[in-house]
Amino acid sequence: MVWNDFNTMKADAKHRMDGSLAILHKEFSGLRTGRASTSLLEPIVVDAYGGKMPMNQVGTIGVPEPRLLTVQVWDRSLVKSVEKAIREANLGLNPQSDGQLIRIPIPSLTAERRQELAKIAAKYTEEGRVAIRNVRRHCMDELKKLEKDHKISEDQHRDYSAQVQKLTDEYIKKIDDTLAHKDQEIKQV
Repeated sequence: MVWNDFNTMKADAKHRMDGSLAILHKEFSGLRTGRASTSLLEPIVVDAYGGKMPMNQVGTIGVPEPRLLTVQVWDRSLVKSVEKAIREANLGLNPQSDGQLIRIPIPSLTAERRQELAKIAAKYTEEGRVAIRNVRRHCMDELKKLEKDHKISEDQHRDYSAQVQKLTDEYIKKIDDTLAHKDQEIKQV
């Protein structure tokens, strides 16, 4: 029975660590690297119909060229709101409308901006590492509690702790590899 409890705990920890990694990937997708990507505009919200709506619910986001994004706005009355939302998103983008189609050229990155993006990526990575370590800490606390309540032996505690640490190390490595890949992408001219 205890083994099932540990497997459940380990599966839960793995699930939570996967979630932390997914959040990091999502954060990284919003970092502009000089190439057009629809994920750059997806987090932007637009004032529409008396409320706030995600960009992908007011138009179709496209990437016709490596350095150009387009938004085909479905409702002509929202074109100005979409342009305003893109300008106010502080992404350094300058949208140009052509009827219901908004073209957004992606300017090339300066060396200074690349360094800034690398720092932001490092910050996101550290937040991911902290999240992974928090999952590990939670598991270790649970194992201590199980040992204290005499539900697992000292040897089991040591073995389970080693497994949790191994899992943690795997995910920290995945996070570090993700950062290395993003850094390479950012520094690519």
